[in-house]
Amino acid sequence: MKNNLQEIRSTTNMTQEELANQVDVSIQTIQSIEKGKYKPSDSLAVNIARSLNKDVTDIFS
Repeated sequence: MKNNLQEIRSTTNMTQEELANQVDVSIQTIQSIEKGKYKPSDSLAVNIARSLNKDVTDIFS
């Protein structure tokens, strides 16, 4: 799954650790999503988008 998570997270000055804590997953999960190695569940994708004040479609396509 293609995503813009790293780019969007960086523009909001949020670290991987901060995002991981907000959505209650490990840093490794965030890293894997950013690298495209892991597809988040629908609920995790929604939680990530909410944490970044974005729509899911802004991050994941």
